[in-house]
Amino acid sequence: MGELTTGMNWLAVITGTVVSFLLGWLWYSPKLFGTKWAQGSGVSMDGSEFPKAAMVTQLVATFLLAWLIGLTATTNSLLTAILIVLTIVFFVVAAGLYVKKNSYAVLTEAGFILVMAVVMIVFQGIF
Repeated sequence: MGELTTGMNWLAVITGTVVSFLLGWLWYSPKLFGTKWAQGSGVSMDGSEFPKAAMVTQLVATFLLAWLIGLTATTNSLLTAILIVLTIVFFVVAAGLYVKKNSYAVLTEAGFILVMAVVMIVFQGIF
């Protein structure tokens, strides 16, 4: 287990998680891509039912991605981080296409994963 935590920049991991999670609120808000994404995903944005389980799962996934990015930073393996992110993006795209989301929704989701990864990599470089 030590190889997963030794030399880890936890400040960068936590900051990357928080900033990326908050960026998701903006990304999926009506101010950016939320309205068209919701239409293409079959999601209601009326606010009547807050998806608590989805939000908790998203927070955990965001933390795990930040941790993976941090782990690759400790070993100077940026290409590994990029490969991980691209793998996740293609899984997200495949899942979106499988459930017949429109291309706008699929690209919005894939784009968010890429932007999150960039934010996390930047925070690893800053801290």
